[in-house]
Amino acid sequence: MFIDSHCHLNYPPLKDDVAALRSAMSQAGVDKALVISTTLESFDEVHQLATAYDNFWCTVGVHPDEEGARSPTVEELKQLASRPRVVGIGETGLDYYRLNGRSVADMEWQRERFRTHIRAARACQLPLVIHTREAAEDTLAILREEGEDGSAGAAGGVFHCFTETLDVAKCALDLGFYISLSGIVTFKSAQSIRDVAAWLPLDRLLIETDSPYLAPVPYRGKTNQPAYVADVGRAIAQIRGLTVQQLAESTTQNCLRLFSAMVA
Repeated sequence: MFIDSHCHLNYPPLKDDVAALRSAMSQAGVDKALVISTTLESFDEVHQLATAYDNFWCTVGVHPDEEGARSPTVEELKQLASRPRVVGIGETGLDYYRLNGRSVADMEWQRERFRTHIRAARACQLPLVIHTREAAEDTLAILREEGEDGSAGAAGGVFHCFTETLDVAKCALDLGFYISLSGIVTFKSAQSIRDVAAWLPLDRLLIETDSPYLAPVPYRGKTNQPAYVADVGRAIAQIRGLTVQQLAESTTQNCLRLFSAMVA
C-alpha cells in the first residue's frame, strides 16, 4: 500500500533488528523501502540490506554533510550503480547549514561532489536523490548547469525530505523533479510544509520517513522506522482531502515510476 522512499536502515538502532522492522512494515501496509547510501565506506552494508530482503532496494552516493568521507568519481558511482537492486544515485546535494565559520565560497568541495553525482546519474540514467539545506539557490543552479531540466537525457530525481519554500518546490518541478515529504509535515511548527503538501501536483509527490530521524506525530522524539511512513501518508491525505487509499496509491505509483527498477 505504501512505499518508504527514503530511509537509513543501516544506521543504529534500526540495523539491530531488521526482522522487527519488516514485521512492523507489513502490519502498517508498507510494502517496500528504499535504503539510502550516505558514504562509499558504508555502501556495502546498504547494498547487503537490499540484496538480503525482497522488499528493499538501495541507492549509491555520498551525503554532502559527510565531509570526512571519500568523494567518489563518476566511474566509481557508475560501477557501484551497476550492482543488482541499486536504483538511484545519492543522497547528494548541498548543505550550508553547518558552515562552522566558513563561507559559502569555501564549500566548493560540496559543489564539485554534487556535480560528480549528477554526471554519474546521467551516465547511468538513474534518478538523483537530492538533499538541500539552506542551499536551494545553488542546488537549483547546479542542476540547471548540468543539464537537469527535464529534457531527454536528464536523470531527474527527487528532492527528499523537502523543507524549502513553495517557490523552490515550483522550480524543482519545472526541472522535472519529484518532491518527497517526511514526518516533518506533522510537526506543529511546519505549516509552510503543509502548504507545500496541499499545493503539490499529486503525480509528483512521494513520501518517506528519513528514518531513524524525524518520526512523525504521534511518535515524535522516538526512533523513526519505515512503518511510520503510513502516518506521513495519513497526514497528507487529510491535508489534501483525499482518502488514505488514494494517497497511498498515488505516492506508490509515483515512486515506482521514478525508481522503475523497484517494480520487479
